[in-house]
Amino acid sequence: METRNVKSSVIIFFAGLGVGAVAGLTLAPKSGKETRELISRKAEEGSEFVAAKSRELRKRAEDLVDKGRKTAEKLADKGKSFAESIV
Repeated sequence: METRNVKSSVIIFFAGLGVGAVAGLTLAPKSGKETRELISRKAEEGSEFVAAKSRELRKRAEDLVDKGRKTAEKLADKGKSFAESIV
C-alpha cells in the first residue's frame, strides 16, 4: 500500500515539474541563457529529490527484510521447540 503512495508521489512530482517547466518557459521574461540555467537548476533539484527518495525507500526495504528475517527465525525456533516437545 505504501509503495502505491510513493509511486503516486513520484508521478505527481514529475508532473508538477513538467508543468512548472512549461509555465516557466512561456511566462518568464528571461533570456535564453537564464531560462536554461533555471531549467538546469530545477532538473538538479528533481534529481536530488529522486535520489533522496530512493535512499529512503532502500532503507525502508532493508528494514522490512531484516524484520521479516527475524520473524522467520523466531517462528522456526518455535516450530523446532514444538516438534521437540512432541517427540
